Amino acid sequence: MLFAIGLAACTTLNPPAPPVTVAPPAATPPAKPAEGPKELLRPTTFAALPGWDKDDLREALPAFLASCEVLAKKPEWKEPCTVASDVNAKDAKAVRLFFESFFVPHQVLNPDGSDNGLVTGYYEPLLRGSRKRGGRYQTPLHRTPDDLLAIDLASVYPDLKGMRLRGRLIGGKVVPYFTRAEMAQSNVLAGKEMLWVDDPIEAFFLQVQGSGRVQLADTKEVVRVAYADQNGHPYKSIGRYLVDKGEMTLEQASAQSIKAWVIAHPSRLQELLNANPSYVFFKEEKLTDPNKGPKGSLGVPLTPQRSIAVDAQFVPLGVPVFLATTHPGKDIPLQRLVVAQDTGGAIRNPVRADYFWGFGPEAGEKAGRMRQRGMMWLLLPRLGRNADSVNTRAQ
Repeated sequence: MLFAIGLAACTTLNPPAPPVTVAPPAATPPAKPAEGPKELLRPTTFAALPGWDKDDLREALPAFLASCEVLAKKPEWKEPCTVASDVNAKDAKAVRLFFESFFVPHQVLNPDGSDNGLVTGYYEPLLRGSRKRGGRYQTPLHRTPDDLLAIDLASVYPDLKGMRLRGRLIGGKVVPYFTRAEMAQSNVLAGKEMLWVDDPIEAFFLQVQGSGRVQLADTKEVVRVAYADQNGHPYKSIGRYLVDKGEMTLEQASAQSIKAWVIAHPSRLQELLNANPSYVFFKEEKLTDPNKGPKGSLGVPLTPQRSIAVDAQFVPLGVPVFLATTHPGKDIPLQRLVVAQDTGGAIRNPVRADYFWGFGPEAGEKAGRMRQRGMMWLLLPRLGRNADSVNTRAQ
């Protein structure tokens, strides 16, 4: 799946599909929106993209090549992906020529015709933990429980492709799975503890991010914990909860301010966490390359500051996107080519992006304060492009 956790749900990395609440299906599938994704795209030129000529596109090429592991299987992407692998990645002019020759930018619009939307940030945190409970390590990270059902609805309603129903089976009926509060008040997850960490609020933020790393105290090993599944309940912002309770203002709401509030009100921690019924389950992965980010919904590793999460209903995963926004809490332009490689529970609407800052405290600081306005342009393949002429011009 943002890490402007104060106001919206952060991306949960690599979810198999957006969760839906358990409810009997309607007699007929829901109607399609009046405006489909194609009607929300406006072809334009690279000259119209603010800051396009200043971006070092060499930094975006590795992210695009990662996407090509998936995109190259589609006919319209085969040629661009093949040529991209032969471009001199160190030659700024050659990389720029590649993107400008093989793609046409299309500005993304919202259904109401507006051209800007919310841009938040997320990152990969580092927690301290242990494989055994004891001492300071009292907060569990859980594996997916055996009784959690995930039902693919596409077989019945093709329009719901990618949507899954999550719940549990009681007496032959599918009912909603337990909420966060219900799990906290019971023992339903006993035996599903994967790791134990030393900070419950950091464990909560890990669920919001969807993926992270844990340094184990006993072995000193650093392992990656990746998104495995979710309980099917919608994300609700604990930052919004504090704002609604009058504990802080809208402008103050951020990950940092929430942590400070928890320190000042330790007895209300569970009350705060229970305001979000959503709960994320994890799986452990080996950290083979510390320089690579976790895998996003596309199934490829995220590239720090060159990958974003999007609403896949409107922005196809794997596609290059030129993002024009500003740095967290500032008016300094942040204009660069990124790649749509992830999704998230709170990433809804066409002009909506969650910017992946990378790993560690500095990335977390920036992600936690990012709540900017921005515009987006998709780079879609240019039909009839002659690769030989591009290669000749690049020499």
